[in-house]
Amino acid sequence: MSLDQNPRNADKLSGSPRAGDPASLSGAKVTENVGQPGRKSIVREYAEAIIVAMLLAFAIRVFVVQAFKIPSGSMIPTLLIGDHILVSKLSYGLQWPADCKMLMSFPPVNCYTSTTVVTFGKPQRGDIVVFRFPEDEEKDFIKRIVGLPGDTIQLRNKVVLVNGQPLDDKAFTQRIDPGIIESTINPRDNFGPVTVPEGSYFVMGDNRDQSLDSRFWGYVREEKIRGKAFRIYWSWNGQGNWTEWVRWERFGKAIQ
Repeated sequence: MSLDQNPRNADKLSGSPRAGDPASLSGAKVTENVGQPGRKSIVREYAEAIIVAMLLAFAIRVFVVQAFKIPSGSMIPTLLIGDHILVSKLSYGLQWPADCKMLMSFPPVNCYTSTTVVTFGKPQRGDIVVFRFPEDEEKDFIKRIVGLPGDTIQLRNKVVLVNGQPLDDKAFTQRIDPGIIESTINPRDNFGPVTVPEGSYFVMGDNRDQSLDSRFWGYVREEKIRGKAFRIYWSWNGQGNWTEWVRWERFGKAIQ
């Protein structure tokens, strides 16, 4: 019998193994997997999800809203030590970070200036803003805007005068020291008059007698403002038993 007439040899040449032959089973298995992409490992899927979440959180923090904790009492009674607040980055416009420095932490970048790409409005008197502290821009301060560009600001025996008129601030300030300090000793109670430069703001703490603000270190440039504080989302005092730690009445409170 010639080679091409042998049924077994014919099967081998045609590449079609007979049913029941072990080669046919392995051949079928290989054929089924051809062209199918391999599944991602669980580790890779989790890693990608974490990276995407971190990038999204970073973008929200830079462009939309950022959380801060109040560490001092300079804004009492409006803000208390232990208040956790939200600051809107979009209150005055879409800000683009500038003058940035890389860090070995999260977030991995710290930016010291913001350029407004699209303007939604200007800071107003009475706004509570977070800004880069002029004397140490690694720190963020929070104060209330008292003087706008071009305003004349003066303090006379604790009374704040804006363009020669007393500022109505009784609803949101406190003065706990009845004593009056002369301007030659300290600018706390008697200050100015000064004129706020263009593109700058005069800020003060609501706790007037215990606030390090524009009376002591000058003005806040507009490009140094991070955003406007608008909401308390968490507050606790850390004193008493655990049931008294949380200030439930401050949850979700609007900042005014």
